[in-house]
Amino acid sequence: MRILVIEDNVRIGELIAQGLHERGFACDVATNLAAAEDALLAAQFDVVVLDLGLPDGDGVSWLRARNPGTQPPTIILTARDSLEDRIGGLDAGADDYLPKPFAMDELAARIRAVLRRPGARQQRIIEVGDIAFDPAALTLSVKGHRIETTRRELSLAELLMRKAGQVVRRQLIEEALYAFDEPVTPNAIEAVVSRLRRKLEENGAGNALHTVRGVGYLLSEV
Repeated sequence: MRILVIEDNVRIGELIAQGLHERGFACDVATNLAAAEDALLAAQFDVVVLDLGLPDGDGVSWLRARNPGTQPPTIILTARDSLEDRIGGLDAGADDYLPKPFAMDELAARIRAVLRRPGARQQRIIEVGDIAFDPAALTLSVKGHRIETTRRELSLAELLMRKAGQVVRRQLIEEALYAFDEPVTPNAIEAVVSRLRRKLEENGAGNALHTVRGVGYLLSEV
């Protein structure tokens, strides 16, 4: 799961990114609205965490002007804690509103809650043959048996399952699994694919994950 944090305080943004990374999320930080727009054009995010007092505009006005059809679920995270501010943020299109100071565990819980809402991530269970991914519970299973996965293995499985039968290019996988500032070693994607393939095979879903040399990867029914 990939999160975009829009926060002009660099130190706070770094702490939020670190805390979310420790709780299983890939996280990018934009320090202003222009950088946020660029990030949203460059990659697909599952949730936006939005501060309001930003150098190049107000978060509420920006959110209100965004196309609801393309805006990821958004949680406002701000020092503005009056009832009027909360109502204004929610009416502008925010899915949740969390005042600062906040507990990192609560922010992570609110992100998970937003992702569980109907329509936020096409919540029905995705099935490809005997493999099933539950977006609400964030679990992967084969023939009903849950597979223990890392965050990146789970994100890879979700991406491939949502595009089952199609070749998913390596660049798209890299964008989905890693934040912009995370180093990606030459064999990083291959290593994640290899681990996921092994776990699928060990649980009875052999020959489901295919390598298309020079292009990417494909998940198919077996």
